[in-house]
Amino acid sequence: MTWPVERRALIAASLKMNDLGLNQGKSGNLSLRVPGGLLITPSGMDYDRLAPADIVFMDSRGNVPDGQRKPSSEWRFHCDILKARPEAGAIVHAHALHSTTIACLRRPIPAFHYMVAVAGGRTIRCADYATFGTKALSNKALAALKNRKACLMANHGMLALGETLDAALALAVEVETLAAMYWRTLQVGEPVILPDAEMRTVLKKFATYGKQDV
Repeated sequence: MTWPVERRALIAASLKMNDLGLNQGKSGNLSLRVPGGLLITPSGMDYDRLAPADIVFMDSRGNVPDGQRKPSSEWRFHCDILKARPEAGAIVHAHALHSTTIACLRRPIPAFHYMVAVAGGRTIRCADYATFGTKALSNKALAALKNRKACLMANHGMLALGETLDAALALAVEVETLAAMYWRTLQVGEPVILPDAEMRTVLKKFATYGKQDV
């Protein structure tokens, strides 16, 4: 079996995703870039029952060698995103409660808080709706992720990219936290949105945010 360490890491990240409250049950899926393709969680299996051999290897064209489990039904956007975004090493897709709530309203998350910039822009876009597992959904997700590291998916959930699984999970937590705060502001009224000029300033500051000299 190839990539045993990476397979175990993907299982650990899957369990952590549920433990963090980002996901419930069997929904959601994760992938990790490896030489020649990606590793992805299998379709319809409980995360707490996964063994390393259950993790599916796919090549960059979406082909699955014989003798493996079926990959997640969302394998298309995992393959397409990793192909289009060489800086991304991992993808987290979750049906997080608040992110999905906002996605079901088909709203982006606007610059109601400066931390929206953590996803790479002045908004967190909401991808247009398409049926799960389709090429159409993959195309719409790619469009929403242009110059972004995360997006919502209309009537579906959220996506977060990272150089590593830990980074992708951390960003997913940030997006879900922002979605929860935004949802709460909407219970009172429409929040005050930060101007584009301020968000450009924040984005420049985020270029070095969290980076230590040593």
